[in-house]
Amino acid sequence: MSSPSPVRTQITNGIAWVTVDNPPVNATSTAVRRGLEEAVAQAQGARLAVLMCAGKTFIAGGDMSEFDRPPEPPHLPDVVNAIEASRTPFIAAMQGKVLGGGFEIAMACAWRIALPGTRFGLPEVNVGLIPGAGGSQRAPRLLGMETAIEMACLGKTFTAEALAESGAIDAVVSDDLRQAVEAFIADLPPRPVPVSQRTARMPSPEALSAARERIEKRARGQQSPLHNFEALQWAALPFAEGQAKERALHLKLRLSDESRALRHAFFAERAVARPAAIAGATPREVRKVAVAGGGLMGAGIATACLGAGLEVALIERDEEAAQAARERVERLLDGALGRGRISPAERESQLAALHVSADHADAAGADLAIEAVFEDLDAKRAVFARLAEVLDDTAILATNTSYLNPEEIFSGLPAPGRCLGLHFFSPAHVMKLVEVVRLPATGAEVLSTAFALARRLGKVPVLSGICDGFIGNRMLAAYRREAEYLLADGALPHQIDAAMRGFGYAMGPFEMQDMAGLQIAWANRKRQAATRDPGERYETISDMLCEMGRLGQRSGRGWYRYEEGSRTPLRDPEVEALIEEYSAKRGIARREFSAEDITARLIAVLVNEGARIVEEGIAAGFDEVDMVQIHGYGFPRWRGGPMHHARTLGWKEISRTMRQVAGESPGSWPLAEIVSSN
Repeated sequence: MSSPSPVRTQITNGIAWVTVDNPPVNATSTAVRRGLEEAVAQAQGARLAVLMCAGKTFIAGGDMSEFDRPPEPPHLPDVVNAIEASRTPFIAAMQGKVLGGGFEIAMACAWRIALPGTRFGLPEVNVGLIPGAGGSQRAPRLLGMETAIEMACLGKTFTAEALAESGAIDAVVSDDLRQAVEAFIADLPPRPVPVSQRTARMPSPEALSAARERIEKRARGQQSPLHNFEALQWAALPFAEGQAKERALHLKLRLSDESRALRHAFFAERAVARPAAIAGATPREVRKVAVAGGGLMGAGIATACLGAGLEVALIERDEEAAQAARERVERLLDGALGRGRISPAERESQLAALHVSADHADAAGADLAIEAVFEDLDAKRAVFARLAEVLDDTAILATNTSYLNPEEIFSGLPAPGRCLGLHFFSPAHVMKLVEVVRLPATGAEVLSTAFALARRLGKVPVLSGICDGFIGNRMLAAYRREAEYLLADGALPHQIDAAMRGFGYAMGPFEMQDMAGLQIAWANRKRQAATRDPGERYETISDMLCEMGRLGQRSGRGWYRYEEGSRTPLRDPEVEALIEEYSAKRGIARREFSAEDITARLIAVLVNEGARIVEEGIAAGFDEVDMVQIHGYGFPRWRGGPMHHARTLGWKEISRTMRQVAGESPGSWPLAEIVSSN
C-alpha cells in the first residue's frame, strides 16, 4: 500500500488550497515534487491557487539524501516552470524559511506574501552547488543582481521585510496566514508578468569585476561561489537558454568532491550533536548558569548563555575583577548591537539577566556551573570546592579546561556523576565548537543536558573522551610540531602559512600562534616536558622566541613583526636568520619545500593523529574529528574535514606521505592502524 502524498489540494469557492506537509522542513523530495505536479493539474479547474506549508516553515530546501542518486522525475525545474505557466495563477503564502528549491518555487508563483521575519535565500553554495530549478535565472530578474549575488554567492538570507522594499514580496502580513491570504485575494492585484519573462538589469563590467574579486577573496579556494557568480550572469540570456545551462552545471556539481565534502559536513554536524551515548536520556531543564571566571573566555561563555535566554551569574575573585568582567560582557553585547545581531531591547533584556559578583554564594540556584579560570589544577579545584558549598548536589559541574584531566579537577567532590568537561573555544560567543568531555562517572542525563545546552547556544557539540588536549588540542599539538620540524628542515614561517592559506585555511599555523599568543603553547609544552617521550624529536625554535619576549601580536613581535596598531603580519629578518642559524647549529641541511609538500605533510599529520584518537576511543568516529577541526580550528569546510579529505585523496596517498614524515623524524610519529595498513 502506497503512503499518502505529502501534498494535498482542496478546492473551496474556486480557490485551490495546496498544502505541502513533509516534516521537518517540507523539503522537495521526489514525493513532494510528484504531489506538486499533481496539484498544478488539479488547480486548473480553479480561478486561483494558494501554495502553503504545514508546520513552522515553508519549503526550506531540497532533500539532500537524494543527491547521491540519479535524479528522479518529476524534476524540480519542470515543476517550477509548470507553476509559473499555470493557467490558474499561484500565490505563495510563506512562513519560517524559504530556501533553495522553496524560493525557486516561490519565485515562480504570481504573487508572494509572507509573515514577518520569514527568511529567504539560495544557500546551495553552502553545499557546493548552484540552484538547479531556475533560481540563478529568476533571482536577478526579481531581486536585482546585487541581492542575487549576496544570496547565491555568499549564502546570505534576507527577511520578508527587506525583500518587500524591492517589490519581490507583495505583502508582509499578520500572524494568521490563511486570513491574510483571504484578505489579499479580496483585493487581488492584476497578474504580473512572470519572472522568467522579465529582463535582468546587468551591472557594469567594472561592478561585476569588483564583485568577483570580493567573492573570490571570501571563498578561500571554494569554487561554488564562483560557479554561482557565473550562473547569475547567464540571466542576460533568454531564460530557457540560461536555465538549461544552470541545470547542467547543477547536476555536474552534485558529483564534485567539493559538494560531496560540504554535504558530508552538513550531515556530520547533525549526527555528532546527538551521539549514541545520550540516546534515550532526557535532558534536564537549564534556566540559570553560573560562570566562574570573567576573563575573555568566561565573558564569552556568559554572553553566549545570555543570548540563549538564560539567567547568568558571573563570578570573579574580587570586586575589581567582577567590574572588569561585567564591562567585557557589555562590550560584547554592544558589538552584537552594532552589527545588528541584537536589538537595543534585547541588549537591555540580556543585561538584566546578568548578575556579576565576587561572591560564589551568588551561584546558588544555578542548574549548571561552568568554570573558566586559567589553566592551573589547584585554581580549578579551589573554584569547584567553593561552588560545591553553595550548589545543590544535583547541579551540573563543568570545567572548561583545554588540557588538564577533568578527573583530577573534580576529584573528591560529591556526586561525581554530575561532572563533565565543556570545552568552549575562544571567542566563546562566536566559535561554534564545544567539546563535551565525558568522565567515567558522568551520567547519561547529565551528558544529554550538556548537549541540549550546547545546541541551545547555537553550538556544535562533539563528544570527547579524556586525553591530553582532548580531540582538538591534541591534533593542534601534532600540527604545530610538524610545522616546526618543517622550519628546522628548510621552510620559513611565511612559506608554511601561505601554503595552508592556499589549502583553504584563513591563516597558517604561525599566523594563528601570533594571534593567540605564543605563551599559551609554551606553557603547555613546559607542562608536558616531564612526560614527553625522550625519543621524540623536539625543536626549540618556539621556545627561543618566547624566551626573547616575542609572544605574538600583543607584544608586537612573534613569528612576524607588527607595526603599532596593526595586526598585519610582516616578515621579520631577525626570525628568519634565527631559524637558519638554528638549523646550522643542529647540523640540519636545509632544503626546499614546495607549497604542495608543506600541505601534504601537515594534513597527513592531522589525519594520522585524528585516526589515532578514534582508534583509542577518544572520539567515536571520523565525523567527530572532522567537526572539531572545521568548527574549532579553521579546517576548510569545503574539504569536509581532515578525515573526509583523506578518504577523497585516498588512504594510500596519506600513508605514503605519513611514512615519509615519520621516517625523517624517527620515534616521533606513531602511525595509526589505518595509515600503517595502507
